[in-house]
Amino acid sequence: MPNQPRSPSRRIFLRQSLVAVPAVSLLGSSALAQSQGAATTPAAAYAPRYFTAPEWEFLQAAVDRLIPANEDGPGALEAGVPEFIDREMEGAYGHGGFWYMQGPFVPDTPPTLGYQLRFIPRDLYRTAIAAIDDWCQKQHGKKFAALSPDDRDQVLHQLEKGDIKLEQLPATAFFSQLLANTKEGYFADPMYGGNKHMGAWKMIGFPGARADFADWIEQPGKVYPLAPVSIEGDKS
Repeated sequence: MPNQPRSPSRRIFLRQSLVAVPAVSLLGSSALAQSQGAATTPAAAYAPRYFTAPEWEFLQAAVDRLIPANEDGPGALEAGVPEFIDREMEGAYGHGGFWYMQGPFVPDTPPTLGYQLRFIPRDLYRTAIAAIDDWCQKQHGKKFAALSPDDRDQVLHQLEKGDIKLEQLPATAFFSQLLANTKEGYFADPMYGGNKHMGAWKMIGFPGARADFADWIEQPGKVYPLAPVSIEGDKS
């Protein structure tokens, strides 16, 4: 989470994330249809297709705090998470292509009853980022991306707890969406834009798309000796 996680807590957190959101099945339908303190250079090399320049700055700054780099492995920026999310926004997933989006919308309904907002994912990001930047400007005199790492962590914690009130949507709904997409991009197959060089898979010992690793399932505690393989056959 936003606090700088240390070993082994970070490794455990990310390993649990992979179990909760499998690397292949988590992908949005757009991906299936296609076959710092502040933000640093890895994400800057990619030109966003959906997000505007201010939104892109927010996204990079946010995911950088959700999964920061440390001695265990790459952070979300190095892994290309912003690119993954941007690609998703331009596909069927971002457009809510397979979502039921008819009213009535009841934003205060418990999450256990499913998504209850009128925003498709791309609109959720656009609306929430503008509202959060406006809140940060009023409270801190700067937009989110310009805040110090500690201040960005604090804002993310406030969003997670619902302590920041956004006019058009619950802050908790956006935080949940952002965190879920960040995990997805971190563990996705590299062909979808995230998990550059399979860094996340290497960190947790995940074999990727190897055809056969069943012999190792029954050997808990042993380090898997082979490098991961992507869907396209890359061995990085």
